[in-house]
Amino acid sequence: MPDGEPAVRLTVKVSPGASRNEITGFRDDILLVKIAAAPEKGKANRVLIDFLSGNLGIRKTDITLLRGETARTKILEIRGVTDKDIAEKLGKPS
Repeated sequence: MPDGEPAVRLTVKVSPGASRNEITGFRDDILLVKIAAAPEKGKANRVLIDFLSGNLGIRKTDITLLRGETARTKILEIRGVTDKDIAEKLGKPS
C-alpha cells in the first residue's frame, strides 16, 4: 500500500444464498450483507468484493480479504477510503 493512502479494516458478516445482494446494516461495528451467490469455490467472496466496490466507488483490487475465506464473518482491508467514507456510503451510524 502506498504511503499516505487510507485503508480501513472492516468486519463483514455475510449471508450467502439470498434472493439479492443487499446491505442490511451494522451491528456492533460489523457490516451485515446478504449475497445472492452460493458459498462455493469462493464465488460468494468474489460477489461480495464486487458488490462492496460498486457501493464504495472503488476498484475491486482495492479490497483484500484478510481473514475468513470460508467463514461467514470476514475481515476486509479496503484501500482508498476512510471510516467516514464507509459511514456515508454503507450507512454506518456515527
